[in-house]
Amino acid sequence: MKASITNWLDTPMDQPIPFLDRKKVEGEEMLVARVTLHPGCEVAVHSHRSEQIAVILSGKVKWILGDEGEEVIVEGGSVVHLPSFYPHGVVAIEETHIIDILAPKGAMGVDSQNS
Repeated sequence: MKASITNWLDTPMDQPIPFLDRKKVEGEEMLVARVTLHPGCEVAVHSHRSEQIAVILSGKVKWILGDEGEEVIVEGGSVVHLPSFYPHGVVAIEETHIIDILAPKGAMGVDSQNS
């Protein structure tokens, strides 16, 4: 595989659930997604094999974390680390911009939310 450079402006956007816009770039072993959560967006509690780091660039969200469903308000400037198979969900309080990094790459929770 060769190195590559991708411009977010040229990356297709999808909307896997209502009120969520996403652009993804995938490598061999990881993926990065640029996600915008609009007010009213609810990502159901889920878990996945991938370890995840969520960089909250701006906005405010409520994370639902762990088997106990602990609720934590997180604002722009924060970074959330989620181990493999760790239950988590998120609710947008205001428009929020996130960079999600998953390794190994795989389906994101929102990809199966409407299944």
